[in-house]
Amino acid sequence: MKKVEAVIKPHKIEDIRTELAGIGIIGITAWDVRGFGRQKGHQELYRGSEYQVSFVPKIKMEIVVPDEKAEEVVQTIRKAANSGTIGDGKIFVTDVGRVLRIRTGEEDEDAL
Repeated sequence: MKKVEAVIKPHKIEDIRTELAGIGIIGITAWDVRGFGRQKGHQELYRGSEYQVSFVPKIKMEIVVPDEKAEEVVQTIRKAANSGTIGDGKIFVTDVGRVLRIRTGEEDEDAL
């Protein structure tokens, strides 16, 4: 099993969710996060004053999938999140050793 984590622009979450549903992915965990990468934030103008915003709002998504589905999920997220501008985000893929569904006790892929 693989865990696919994606840090994306907030306005892309619905596009990604729709595309993932189209390939059969129904379980996603997402939360609001803040961070910066190469762009190191951005300048904003508020009431005539410029100021630096170091931490940019993002969404972090986590999806655990069987090994054979991981690459399809990665490519689906990449295509749906891509705007071609700086700050589109990152995708991380890691191995998952064990999954347990609390309610039923199902394990690993049965728990997904």
